[in-house]
Amino acid sequence: MKKILIFWFAAVLLCTIPFISGIGQNANPKFKAIAFYTAKNDLAHISFVHEANRWFSKISAIYNFRYDSTNNWNKMNSRFLADYQVVIFLDTRPDSSAHREAFREYMEKGGAWLGFHFSGFALTPSAYPQNWNWYHNQFLGSGEYKGNTWHPTTAILRVENHKNPSTRNLPETFKSSPNEWYKWQNDLRINPDIQILISIDSTSYPLGTGPKLYEIWHSGYYPVVWTNKKFKMLYVNMGHNDIDYDNKTNKELSHTFGNEIQDKLVIDALLWLGEAGKK
Repeated sequence: MKKILIFWFAAVLLCTIPFISGIGQNANPKFKAIAFYTAKNDLAHISFVHEANRWFSKISAIYNFRYDSTNNWNKMNSRFLADYQVVIFLDTRPDSSAHREAFREYMEKGGAWLGFHFSGFALTPSAYPQNWNWYHNQFLGSGEYKGNTWHPTTAILRVENHKNPSTRNLPETFKSSPNEWYKWQNDLRINPDIQILISIDSTSYPLGTGPKLYEIWHSGYYPVVWTNKKFKMLYVNMGHNDIDYDNKTNKELSHTFGNEIQDKLVIDALLWLGEAGKK
């Protein structure tokens, strides 16, 4: 009977302890980052989300920051966000008006943000229409999605600005991990608030393998990493792993992380944003 009571007490005690997704991480981190994701819409995006959660958790121990992640967008509220210095969008964006207003307030009050690939997507009509002007036209500056390359391929990327902390330690050009590259409605070069950091180098062309001809780019200017100077933020177009759709095996054919230079970009960006978010 005594053993049963001890077991019952221990079970009750465990149930009263709140779940913390970052348990085991440093108790005194330099900053805290929270990643939001959906991971429902495309196997390539789902693959990236799972890979990113593993990778960020690993590097958080190396660089002494706390990394948490959630697919519960109801946590996108001022009370929850107040505990974090960086918000990360791994694939999608908030859709409800309450969540959107909470994110905008967080950013306008000095919070920091890192967004990947699909977090910038908006296309009307689609499941993700362009119905949030502040986010797509003012914050990101890119407007709607206007097309992409296919299949996911590597590209030679050119660093256009080495003054930003995220690009300070990068070479003039480097080879990316395979990715599906986006083009946008708005010309970011003419937006005075946008600072383009990295674009696709002309030596990448032709970019994409088709089979549709418009999925192969032969020329043009395509920014892939930029910041809005009015906010502490960075958008990174990378974040789409290659999946074997053609043979219907759905096998992962590539990964986003594990590329030394590209990883350096993300690490330096996050460390910069973490410090910026604290201020």
